[in-house]
Amino acid sequence: MSLDHKPQLNSLGFAKSPADTRVVVAMSGGVDSSVVAAMLAEEGYDVVGVTLQLYDHGAALAKKGACCAGLDIHDARRVAEKMGFPHYVLDYENIFKDAVIDEFADSYLGGATPVPCIRCNERVKFKDLLETAKDLEADCMATGHYIQRKVGMQGAELHSAADAARDQSYFLFSTTPEQLEFLRFPLGHLTSKAETRALAAKYGLSVADKPDSQDICFVPNGDYASVIRKLRPEAADPGEIVHVDGRVLGQHAGVINYTIGQRRGLGIGGLADPLYVVKLDADAKTVVVGPKEMLATRTVPVREINWLGDAPLTSRDAWHVAVKVRSTRPPTDAIIRPISETEASVELLTPEEGVSPGQACVFYDPDSSRIFGGGWIHKG
Repeated sequence: MSLDHKPQLNSLGFAKSPADTRVVVAMSGGVDSSVVAAMLAEEGYDVVGVTLQLYDHGAALAKKGACCAGLDIHDARRVAEKMGFPHYVLDYENIFKDAVIDEFADSYLGGATPVPCIRCNERVKFKDLLETAKDLEADCMATGHYIQRKVGMQGAELHSAADAARDQSYFLFSTTPEQLEFLRFPLGHLTSKAETRALAAKYGLSVADKPDSQDICFVPNGDYASVIRKLRPEAADPGEIVHVDGRVLGQHAGVINYTIGQRRGLGIGGLADPLYVVKLDADAKTVVVGPKEMLATRTVPVREINWLGDAPLTSRDAWHVAVKVRSTRPPTDAIIRPISETEASVELLTPEEGVSPGQACVFYDPDSSRIFGGGWIHKG
């Protein structure tokens, strides 16, 4: 009697040998993506490394802790040479400027606090680069992101990384179900960054001790204002600092120098109670300040929702979830009330301070590691 045997899957989930599985690895030049490429090459996969040159902004070019520019391209190439797989550099500067940098500047000037890393993943890495991987006849594309892809009853699901301190789900909420089918995240199950660096040392990679990137890649030293000033010179125009009750308290040297929730450096000392930036009005060139309690937000309007649940977003009147409204905050209990397939009102059961338009609101299953997608916070 013959038995039916299911074909054995390789570590990337394909029913064929690693040698017959082509995987494009998105290589930023950092230790994470370098380890992914080296690991898959050692396992025998047909690895193709691709690095995107996204910007060339003089001071940013040689900046430590950035990605996708001169020194990092060199580091990625060295890893490919050591591990013996081909490596390509693609010039995406124009695409990156149009899809990410220009919107970053316009959003910031509109009083929002943008997260360009999400837009880069959404519009560049997981869109154009993913299509390039398919053009190269790859079976999948792998990245060094700390997040997990698991296969559920209805296909690929997005899950938080095993290491909560490294989890990058906030920056990847806009990954679509179709993209998830093609993507792989080999580091998501690791319990610490130390494991990644140990693997880099094991493979003899020159980037084993390379520092992590800290800032937005095209913003040297975290100085948003200097970048905006170059892109939109009018943003440095002076204006008034106004209390919410209408009193003019002082002058400022450009709304680009302020963020929602800011307390220090306002230049309006001598007041009995501390004041915080509660609103930025770029058109009126006004910085509005008020007491701390004005920063507390309970209702968050969200649009451009990418929903990753099994049932449609609008199949329920309310979803009880946990949400993150800033990348550095833990998830908090909330209720999503859908308005359409891509828009909803999110009620925070505990009000949060400093919720800002331009940030993401990411949805989590409170009972598991699964991510239900998310959307963009707007002014409502």
